[in-house]
Amino acid sequence: MASAPQPLVEFRGVEKRYGGGTRPAVAGLDLTVAKGEFLTLLGPSGSGKTTTLMMLAGFETPTAGDIMLDGRSLAKQPPHKRNMGVVFQNYALFPHMSVSQNLAFPLSVRGMRTQDIAARVDEALALVRLDGLGHRRLDALSGGQRQRVALARALIFEPDLVLMDEPLGALDRQLREKLQAEIKRIQRALGLTIVYVTHDQSEALTLSDRIVVFADGAVQQIGSPQSIYEHPANAFVAGFVGENNGLAGTVTARDGDVCEVRLDGGEAIRATAIGNIAPGARVVTTIRPEHVGMDNGIDSYCNRLDARVDELVYHGDHSRIRATLPGGATLTICAPRGRGIEPAEALPIGWCADRCFAFPADDWVEDPLGDAQ
Repeated sequence: MASAPQPLVEFRGVEKRYGGGTRPAVAGLDLTVAKGEFLTLLGPSGSGKTTTLMMLAGFETPTAGDIMLDGRSLAKQPPHKRNMGVVFQNYALFPHMSVSQNLAFPLSVRGMRTQDIAARVDEALALVRLDGLGHRRLDALSGGQRQRVALARALIFEPDLVLMDEPLGALDRQLREKLQAEIKRIQRALGLTIVYVTHDQSEALTLSDRIVVFADGAVQQIGSPQSIYEHPANAFVAGFVGENNGLAGTVTARDGDVCEVRLDGGEAIRATAIGNIAPGARVVTTIRPEHVGMDNGIDSYCNRLDARVDELVYHGDHSRIRATLPGGATLTICAPRGRGIEPAEALPIGWCADRCFAFPADDWVEDPLGDAQ
């Protein structure tokens, strides 16, 4: 039997309050990060994810609780003694130094010999695929190249842990996706432990071994990308991670985990109930666009409805359909490439109860990203 991964970081009842605020920025955080794990802290602005990272780095001090690194308390360890590499969105590089000088700096302050520093710098440049650019000034580099330098500097002194705070947030989408692949490649090759902060759900799903979803200073769900996406623990996670259709209604019956819901437009559907939902309760049911079937493929679904196509948006490998149910509710459907669809077309649709979740209506947030976009 394989043994459980050895924990590297442990948050034990950690809380952070600022000033006289009544609501903590981080409340009662218990979290373990395993050695070699890529853990992402995901949430909107003000959710507590960055505060959590800053406490781990030593730039913020917990109001209560303790943080352990490899079994040792960090309570009295200043940031420069924690042996952690940190990568920020704004690079935090020295503009008056060359690339090689930036990389050499953390080694020189640690007292490494000059010849050893030169060899380590060359290795770091090769790792991030910047061979031959050590002499360049930072203003001669692209944004993506500068972020590679920042990553190399965070890794060059072989830290116990690498912390990344929205490192790709300032880059365009194509470059961001390319660097995501590079970060994951390096993490796997070196067996790095990374704690990564982002509000970008796609980035979290792409990079992570596990995701911690934050909201209002509290953890909402911890799990693998697949479990977070396919089985949200509550309405916030369902609305925040990925795209979801929210259809309001009232529970009319419940049998085990499955409930019957009368949508506000009059349609009756079946959904998986999340939490203590009883007949008469107001709920929002969620179904992801790619889980909505069309045409003859809906015969095996327990939920079968007629919709009308309002709008079609072409995305290359698929199309997004905006459709309306007879009762007036609208939803988005992911249509495969090659399916010809016209506006105003009648469209039979359907979905399974185990792909559709019913949450208490009061917990549903229409725009959970807030100003983090």
